[in-house]
Amino acid sequence: MTEVAEIPVDEQELPLPPSPRPARSALTDGPILRTLLSLAWPNVVALSAGTCVVIAETSYIGRLGVEALAAMALVFPTVILTMTMSGGAMGGAVASAIARALGAGDRDRAGTLAAHALLIGITFGLVFMLGMLFFGPQVLTMLGGRGDVLAHAIAYTQVFFGGAVLPWTLNTMAGVLRGTGNMKLPSLLILNSAVWQIVLGGTLGLGLGPVPQLGMRGVAAGALTAYSMNICIMGWYLFSGRARVVPKLRGLRVQWAMFFDILKVGAIACFSPLQSVLTISIFTHMLAKFGTAILAGYGIGARLEFLLTSIAFSFGIASVPMIGMAVGAGRIARARRIAWIAGASAFVAVGTPACLIALFPDLWVNIFTDSANVRATSHQYLSTVAPFYAFIGLASTMYFSSQGAAKVIGPVLAQTARLIYIATSGWWLSTHDATAQNFFWLAASSMVVLGLLSSSSVVLTRWGPRETKSSVRPILSVTAD
Repeated sequence: MTEVAEIPVDEQELPLPPSPRPARSALTDGPILRTLLSLAWPNVVALSAGTCVVIAETSYIGRLGVEALAAMALVFPTVILTMTMSGGAMGGAVASAIARALGAGDRDRAGTLAAHALLIGITFGLVFMLGMLFFGPQVLTMLGGRGDVLAHAIAYTQVFFGGAVLPWTLNTMAGVLRGTGNMKLPSLLILNSAVWQIVLGGTLGLGLGPVPQLGMRGVAAGALTAYSMNICIMGWYLFSGRARVVPKLRGLRVQWAMFFDILKVGAIACFSPLQSVLTISIFTHMLAKFGTAILAGYGIGARLEFLLTSIAFSFGIASVPMIGMAVGAGRIARARRIAWIAGASAFVAVGTPACLIALFPDLWVNIFTDSANVRATSHQYLSTVAPFYAFIGLASTMYFSSQGAAKVIGPVLAQTARLIYIATSGWWLSTHDATAQNFFWLAASSMVVLGLLSSSSVVLTRWGPRETKSSVRPILSVTAD
């Protein structure tokens, strides 16, 4: 009888361990609409509070005079560019990259991505700082700034953009947390920032008690102080190990592949707010020729657009980790359902209050001014344009959904189409003695163009290598796969 040698256990051929898979969670397996709403509501609360800052700023800047109010309309495009590019474009790209890494079960990669994201944020902040400090006055002059209006605008710009690294760093940290599905802490800090901006901006801008009136410089300084406070809190939370992802700064070796994973989405996505602000700037320049009252009235209407699109932002940024994790796990059909549900939700959430304000514009206009001319312009603008804000909400969610899937070029090209439409049509109107009302209709129709083209780009773009044509159609199912 042949004796069979026994092989030690540690030398036997054992099956390989399974590849890591992400743990089941509401983001990857839960009902879509319920999970989306649970992620969106903290953002809605926080961003609504952030918009209260915009309202408060406009209100107490109005007390500095009509020239200061018009100056805020001039600087508004550049400030919005900073905040949307750092929070929406690059911040969304950071959230997308981290969510895709977590969806594939690779937490180490997510930590390395977070560290590289901070380097990107600081670099972009320095670029904005230097660019606006050197070229800000020329930009504001090109937008139509003259006399006291220009002086007020330059004063705000010098202070705010002197600290441009702060909003970039803050929004990058928020993107890291949102990529993990943590919406509550960034939202809580935005709420905290809103409170302090109102208090500090009003105190420094108007001068209360022993504090001298610093005007527009004081308003900008209040914002930067609030950002600094929240960077300290969020930085402590990230690096203390309490977050799902800890940025790996100790012994960090720069890896270009990590930069590419973020910038392949973020660099392209940045063209969207850039084109959006360029569109607003062109439109502002066209309206400037009608006088200060028209410009100030339009600025009040644009504040409402900012408020309502922040609601769309809430749904859009909530969809990024859900879609990113679904794509990372290869669940493309679920990712698409999330996109369409988010788009429909934002369309309704933005369109309903916008139509209400269009019918009763005094609900909004009375907050800001008592000037009869400015009130008349605001009424005219809101009754014409506000009903179409819903399409801006739809476009915003399609943009963020595409970020989550790392396929953002379609919505960016939709912004390009809107820019061309505004520029060419506005030029034609300018050469044919058009009225301000004609330009308001141009703004309204451009929103429809943007919403429809952004949605079409999502339909036409493949999000996965094995995706079938039938899976790209809008499906408003609210359950998991």
